[in-house]
Amino acid sequence: MTVNVGLIGCGGISNPHVRGYLEIPDQAKVTAVADVSEDNARTRAEQVGGAKIFSDYRDLIANGGVDAVDICLPHHLHADAIIAAAEAGKHVLCEKPLCITTEEADKITKVVQDTGITLMCAHNQLFMPPVAKARELIQSGVLGKVYELRTTDSFFNRGLNSDMGWRGHLEMAGGGELIDTGYHPTYLLLHLATSEPSEVVAMTSKHRLEMDGEDSARVLVRFADGSVGEIVTSWAYIPSSNTERFSVVAEKGTLWSDGKTLHHRTVEGVETTTEFPDVAAFSAEIADFIGCITEGRRPINTEVEGVHVLKVILGAYASVREKRIITLADL
Repeated sequence: MTVNVGLIGCGGISNPHVRGYLEIPDQAKVTAVADVSEDNARTRAEQVGGAKIFSDYRDLIANGGVDAVDICLPHHLHADAIIAAAEAGKHVLCEKPLCITTEEADKITKVVQDTGITLMCAHNQLFMPPVAKARELIQSGVLGKVYELRTTDSFFNRGLNSDMGWRGHLEMAGGGELIDTGYHPTYLLLHLATSEPSEVVAMTSKHRLEMDGEDSARVLVRFADGSVGEIVTSWAYIPSSNTERFSVVAEKGTLWSDGKTLHHRTVEGVETTTEFPDVAAFSAEIADFIGCITEGRRPINTEVEGVHVLKVILGAYASVREKRIITLADL
């Protein structure tokens, strides 16, 4: 079975998605593309070897002859596109964030339940091999009770408000850096944690970039089992060279990783280092999405996990506004 995919949104982030489909031509093919920019749409159509071009994604959903859609739109457009695709019976891969409000999240949850389509959140960092191994070790009980976790994703963004486009505006982005790049360490933290998030407190900063929202954030998350997570994320600076991608401290030992190598040290001081081959995370994500459709299995992160991630971020923003700890159940 070859899955026909409609690409909705043909900007920069869609490029690694397209490369992923081109690597599995026997399993999937992008047969339709939609973008308000004809040039962007034509570029992607040519890249996949020819595809129907639409200026409106609703026309693509209705007339594109696709089995699934891959949504690579600006944040504020995600919810409407997900709902339209689901109501038409199309499976959905959606770039982060799932959406930008709890009201949108409720609508998405309902439409996925009502239609039975597969929705996968495009959380590509979950396909880094050290992440899968770390989760396996944590879930197996090797580390014992998890006490604290930390995830990071920071880099020097050279953009200024004048050329950041929709990302520089709160009403379209839903926030600043935290709901954008900061989404990665948030879903990674929740993936490694041993229970659901319950409380959030945060501080955000605007160190350097001229934009509506924050360019940096520090978030603390209390989980239901008492463990605490920290998220560090920024567009303002190059992180120090000793900054890990993720780390875990627990009853029987510790884990830490730069995203390529995983270190495990027991409380007795026995250390194991595992190096993994490079994996194109976007391509692995695309292949898994198609596998979920053809094999009828659940994606690693569906709308369920996507809503948890969104609520942590919205809780962080509420914490900054109200200068207090936010209980996520209240959102």
